[in-house]
Amino acid sequence: MNTITRRDFLQKALVSFAALSIPGKSFAMDNRTLPTCDILIVGSGGAGLRCALECLQRAPHLKTVVVSKSMPSRCATCMAAAGMNAVLGTVEGDTFDKHLFDTVKGGDFLVDQAAAHAFCSEAPQAVYELDYWGMPFARNDDDAIHVRTMGGSSHWRTHFCKDKTGHYISHTLLNVALSKGLNLLLDHQLLDIGLHDGRLQGVVLRDIRTGRIEPVFCRALVLATGGYSRIFWDRTSTPFGATGDGIAAALRCGLPFVDAEMIQFHPTGVVHGGTLISEASRSAGAYLINNKGERFMERYAPKRMELGPRDILSRAIETEIKEGRGFGSGDEAHVLLDMRHIGRQNLVHNLSQVMHIAKLFENTDLVNNPLSIRPTAHYAMGGIGVENWRTMETGVDGIFTCGETACISLHGANRLGGNSLTDTIVTGKWAGKGASDRAEHASFLKGDSLQQKVEKWRYEFVDHSHGGDAKDLYVLRTKMGRLLWSQLGVFRHEDSLRDLQGKLEILQAEYGKISMNAPSPVYNTAFSDYVEVGNLLLLARCACLAALERKESRGAHTRTDYTERDDKKFLKHSMVTCDASGALRIAWKDVDVSHYKPKEREY
Repeated sequence: MNTITRRDFLQKALVSFAALSIPGKSFAMDNRTLPTCDILIVGSGGAGLRCALECLQRAPHLKTVVVSKSMPSRCATCMAAAGMNAVLGTVEGDTFDKHLFDTVKGGDFLVDQAAAHAFCSEAPQAVYELDYWGMPFARNDDDAIHVRTMGGSSHWRTHFCKDKTGHYISHTLLNVALSKGLNLLLDHQLLDIGLHDGRLQGVVLRDIRTGRIEPVFCRALVLATGGYSRIFWDRTSTPFGATGDGIAAALRCGLPFVDAEMIQFHPTGVVHGGTLISEASRSAGAYLINNKGERFMERYAPKRMELGPRDILSRAIETEIKEGRGFGSGDEAHVLLDMRHIGRQNLVHNLSQVMHIAKLFENTDLVNNPLSIRPTAHYAMGGIGVENWRTMETGVDGIFTCGETACISLHGANRLGGNSLTDTIVTGKWAGKGASDRAEHASFLKGDSLQQKVEKWRYEFVDHSHGGDAKDLYVLRTKMGRLLWSQLGVFRHEDSLRDLQGKLEILQAEYGKISMNAPSPVYNTAFSDYVEVGNLLLLARCACLAALERKESRGAHTRTDYTERDDKKFLKHSMVTCDASGALRIAWKDVDVSHYKPKEREY
């Protein structure tokens, strides 16, 4: 009997530049046939794959291609552990409105409430779809999908698969998409987006394996490249590839970067490297302990304790350290996360990944010892501005976005645990609807704009030398991360932000002098790093500008010189744009408060 393996499915899904064409719809310019597809999705995480699946289901006759720098299994979704929020009606007293209020309150009222209401209403369908597609959710004795509680939530509504929920989501989506004819263009890097008369023309991609740089024309483009918390470089929980490529490319073609300053610090990252210890551990009953043996969250969130929202916990930990109640000093400063009382059986059954990370990074056996932890940059509430959240279309005709790359402000100033994985499924589906509908009637646009960008990048890669040393790139990257952690971290201040702004401009000038000659174009990872660091620098400058101009404290944005929330002046979204010269500008947009008026947060 012939058997078809997952590897066989994956091999059939792989395409190349040469294979990018649409049968019966040839597209040529200057007597050259150019790579094309109907829908191009950049990013193969949960949002990108859910978007692709929606396109494949709604418009199987269109050619949908997913571009990724690496294998889909190396995405941030795979690293998300705790679960996905939705009100399924299995928990007494919980409602969509309560999920919405928890989300709005958790986001410190910077949440756009109409979009968040639709999100909460459609969250159950996201869970049901994954369940139908075979995702192995944990089950109760009565076979209902199991739930746990997460920080900032009033009810138990987080549905999970042990502490590997994101891993299972990614692989479930990939399996279903492969079975429906998914086209994957792996090991390709987004360099730029081309517009013609203000409308989408296509993108510039680089084949990492060969070094070939080519245009790809498309009718609809979806940016799903994840967030940008790698600006902190070695103090973040996100994968190394989460360098904000889609947001940076969108900025360069005129789209606004919304709420760039709103970067979430997860309270429990390992001390060495920042890898995440899932909130599932605190849901299971883990304690935060200072050097006096106190469960210090009683001072900061007495009602919710360790299950307060992430911004409050992160500030609490950093305050304990700053006031001398932590352990160690400098980069080694930390508090303890104690899980010994949870018991071996519970740890092994429900928190096996947490146990593995603790042993791998800190050589700690959680059954017998507490774990050293400190906040780590984790999630970007900010992202590409969206004009219509129902379709996830941006202000450029033909460009869509979803997941952490987008900002329809579901999460406001602070995301609740369990909302991000649901976000990937809900907004990915919305973007798939929007992109497939647009691709049905849109035409390929001719013109020189995209090809000019291709030639610029080819020159940058092959011919251009600034006379510097490529090793300087890695020194610059490390310096950038440390500056941002110390001056744009959990606590911020006018003087340090202005100082950081000047230092980032100096780093930007140094970056422009770095030589990136390509002795071999094949797997030239130095050039990959060069592009990514350029993106990170741009996004870091945006985040610094927005943090400087938001003169209040709200959610994850904590100003020690403006300690109160200021709803009169700053119940607004920051919108940073970048002109052709690289200069940044900031504007403001009102927040939608259609359901709940702002009030003081209490936990």
